[in-house]
Amino acid sequence: MNIIDCVIIGSGPAGYTSAIYLARSNIKHYLYTGDLPGGQLVKTTIVENYPGFSKGILGIKLMSEMYKQAIKFGTKIKYNKILKVSLNNNKLHILYTKDNKKIITKSVIIATGSLPKYLNIKDEKKFLGYGISYCAICDGMFYKNKIVAVIGGGDTALEDSILLSKICKKIYLIVRKNKLKASKYLQNILYKIKNINILFNKKINNFLGDKYLKSINLLNNKNKIITIKVSGVFIAIGSKPNSLIFKNQIKMDKKGYIITKNKSTKTNIPGIFAAGEVQDKKYRQAITSAGSGCMAALEVEKYLNKLQKKK
Repeated sequence: MNIIDCVIIGSGPAGYTSAIYLARSNIKHYLYTGDLPGGQLVKTTIVENYPGFSKGILGIKLMSEMYKQAIKFGTKIKYNKILKVSLNNNKLHILYTKDNKKIITKSVIIATGSLPKYLNIKDEKKFLGYGISYCAICDGMFYKNKIVAVIGGGDTALEDSILLSKICKKIYLIVRKNKLKASKYLQNILYKIKNINILFNKKINNFLGDKYLKSINLLNNKNKIITIKVSGVFIAIGSKPNSLIFKNQIKMDKKGYIITKNKSTKTNIPGIFAAGEVQDKKYRQAITSAGSGCMAALEVEKYLNKLQKKK
């Protein structure tokens, strides 16, 4: 029976950092990338707040460098997705891949990150890929010289708007509240861009079109409908932890964030560790995710040493 020392689920900063540390400690491990190798950072443009890059670095480039570093030290990358888990107290853990392969492991680092939130309104799914997107860097070029809308008032929404301002003719930034919650740095950039029009106190009421999105109805704070013609809508209203496959297997809070013990990455199940945005609802930064990935790897090493001493 092939038993792995550790399996890392996820390939964002937390996943790759933990892989680098495990590899350097000669711990036999696999990293399963999931459906989006590199995680959500591959969807961003310039990352300017990650230490060591004074001129900034493209998100996809940053993740490429982490990948190369993990490979250099011996991490085995599996371009597959874990769909089901069986986590057991003080026993071996069983994971099942997308192609129904069974993996048996002594420990697991959950680094599955987060997923974009949906508006959950009528026709949102209907127009997905036909006018609605959750990734400006992925789909922005499809709307070159067109009018689009971005939904949200946080950092992601402003980053998307700034990126799209270089591609699209006009951007409506639709904000539900009467102010932006994004960082002042991004706000200062945004307010200098002439083709971005901010609409405060507005929310999407419904989407209009046939096969493709053609316009949106907005509801203002006086319950009046405003119709705006747009070719595309980019939804950037935040994220939620990507923890669904661990439901009823491990302790989580009401929002689905995995609960870790005493400022560590340890969960309520021995041998199971959680790092990055799947357990961090406060900071949610690439650098803090990488830091917790380091913590998880060090804690796995201690856990495996204890198992070895018990034999």
